[in-house]
Amino acid sequence: MASPRLETYCCPNRDVATQLVMNFQPEVFCGVCIGSASVSLLLTILQLLPKKGQSLRKMPKASSSSTILLLISICDILGGLGVIFRSSVWLGFPGFVANISTVNGTNVWPSAFCVGSAMWIQLLYSAGFWWLFCYAVDSYLVVRRSAGLSTIVLYHMMTWGLAVMLCVEGIALLYYPSLSSCENGLEHAIPHYITTYAPLLLVLVVNPILFRRTVSAVASLLKGRQGIYTENERRLGTEIQIRFFKIMLVFVICWSSNIINESLLFYLEMQPDINEILLKNIRSAALITWIIMGVLNPMQGFLFTLAFYGWTGWRVDLKWRKREIPWESMSSSTVGENAYPSPVNYQSNIHDSKKISTTDSQQTDEAISMLSEGNTSGDDRLTRSSPIYQGW
Repeated sequence: MASPRLETYCCPNRDVATQLVMNFQPEVFCGVCIGSASVSLLLTILQLLPKKGQSLRKMPKASSSSTILLLISICDILGGLGVIFRSSVWLGFPGFVANISTVNGTNVWPSAFCVGSAMWIQLLYSAGFWWLFCYAVDSYLVVRRSAGLSTIVLYHMMTWGLAVMLCVEGIALLYYPSLSSCENGLEHAIPHYITTYAPLLLVLVVNPILFRRTVSAVASLLKGRQGIYTENERRLGTEIQIRFFKIMLVFVICWSSNIINESLLFYLEMQPDINEILLKNIRSAALITWIIMGVLNPMQGFLFTLAFYGWTGWRVDLKWRKREIPWESMSSSTVGENAYPSPVNYQSNIHDSKKISTTDSQQTDEAISMLSEGNTSGDDRLTRSSPIYQGW
């Protein structure tokens, strides 16, 4: 799981709320984290591997969207590995981890492991948040024809730069001037929590706005491509809208428990006595959401692959061939022929259709293809039933 409580637990003088959740059934909690992360890791890799029996047309070109989706999955895989490693050490070597609580201990390795593993998990999941934000930005720019594969360099600089900067800044402020003095006041903890949750809240607030604008722009593109908005094009726009909805649904499911848990723990910290009887329900809710975080946070990797690609099946093809994207047939025909053949339903307007710019048509379909790239849940029915496909 990814929580700033992992870093604050490395402080020997940790706050009472952190002490409450970290000492609640640690063996059970670590076992839940290992199980959830392991299942997610295996299923995510299975989802990404090429499958037997898939059609294998050569894709016209790569896109920044497909690269970003792959990088999001890689961040989740590496973050899951960090969760498995950290929880395994906690389960296998309880005496080693117990030395973290010693303020004047001479063995620095327990503290180094605690800080290092927590930073690894936090950095990778934060980078995944930034990549998801970049995906929303890229989707909007692609429709506006202002982005392409070359912009991936800018996304790398922004994502890794901001993720590393915020992580290092939050850790430095938390542990300044040393581990023995961290968590002595809110001036240490508050900046750390802000830098941790800033990218998460950014995705929750900004991504839905960008996705909604992208869907509206897609509708305009589909209308402008043939001059009318047919039922097939409406279905295509709906499929893209559903895909964006699935992505945000997975994100909310996996990380809403973190926000709830953090709110409850902050409320408990402000109380003079955290063990009061009146606070029993709040303590129980905080512990329940803590366990839920251990289950849902690592599962993000697998759930995202379902939102991106749908269920790809069990039959793995280890020949490492590129699989065709079902939506790609719209743009592949334009790349091969450099123009659209006259649609079946518009033969009477063939002279008017010649006036349409071939370059604009190609860019329109390539933009729509990039947005739906990697999604196998939509079947081929939309592309087969489209006027472009029929004419070809």
